[in-house]
Amino acid sequence: MIKFGIVGCGYIGNRHAKHITENTEAKLVAAFDIKPEKKTAFEKQYNLPATSSLEELLSNKDIDVICVCTPNGNHFPSAIAALEAGKNVLIEKPMTLHKDDAEKLIFSSLKMNKQIFVVKQNRFNPPVQHVRSLMETGKLGKIFFVVVNCYWNRNNDYYKNSDWKGRRVDDGGTLFTQFSHFVDIAYYLFGDVELDSISGVMKNVCHDKLIDFEDTGAFTFKFKTGALGSLNYTTASYQQNMEGSITVFAENATIKIGGQYLNTLEYQKTNGFDNFDLPESKPANDYGFYQGSMSNHDKIISNVVDALLGKAPIMTNAVEGMKVVEIIERMYSTAKMIS
Repeated sequence: MIKFGIVGCGYIGNRHAKHITENTEAKLVAAFDIKPEKKTAFEKQYNLPATSSLEELLSNKDIDVICVCTPNGNHFPSAIAALEAGKNVLIEKPMTLHKDDAEKLIFSSLKMNKQIFVVKQNRFNPPVQHVRSLMETGKLGKIFFVVVNCYWNRNNDYYKNSDWKGRRVDDGGTLFTQFSHFVDIAYYLFGDVELDSISGVMKNVCHDKLIDFEDTGAFTFKFKTGALGSLNYTTASYQQNMEGSITVFAENATIKIGGQYLNTLEYQKTNGFDNFDLPESKPANDYGFYQGSMSNHDKIISNVVDALLGKAPIMTNAVEGMKVVEIIERMYSTAKMIS
């Protein structure tokens, strides 16, 4: 039995709690939130103690894993405290907002002999696993060009109703909060990026005075395999999310993973290995007036449990989580902000 504690009792914390309590090899022990109303509601819903401090939560010797479900800027301090307290950690995306902090977490995990898991639930999407298998078997041949398009909507209320989204120190930027999953899938499928090859432009086109950074960007880069890549993204899609897609142009195929959340195989022309008969993807996370990435947190929790019980490898390990942070951080440091 793997026992969990949760830091952050908001929407994502509740999603973690739901799937922990539904897993027969997992148990939810306790939680913590700085907001008394969220802590109390969580305590009543799950009939467990919600502690009054992080230190109190981390001192609980029954807890094996701490789920870090806080705003982005708090991921590093919560995770490093948990590791130093002798806990394994499951960190919501992004792992951190800075590569240096991710490296510190990795060093701490090695020192304490604990595991770091990073939430990248879109890796479980059937179309993503389909392309992954084609890559692993070499069927695609040489990869020429990878195009990542992310066209979502985040209206004014999304930011006005939050005490952290849109703030640079807590949020980090649109690539971290909205689209790090897409950067991760490109990395997961096609490998690392040559950081010196990254160039791009960014602009805040329709969220003026609401956010501290861009809402739209366009980047080009090169994978270490030699393939070219591009990333185009915006949160200015009119009224609703339009698309999240990754298209690969390869020696033996052209394939587009599409839908709004990388959940459908939209196009496939191959050298004799077409396969549209894939399992149905789960629905996206529904937050009321907007939707987010795929709802695969049950698979995330199961992977944590199975990995700690020695039954499966970690789906997204700490180094992979750090690499995504490194790529996004380099994008932000090299891009030109235009008015």
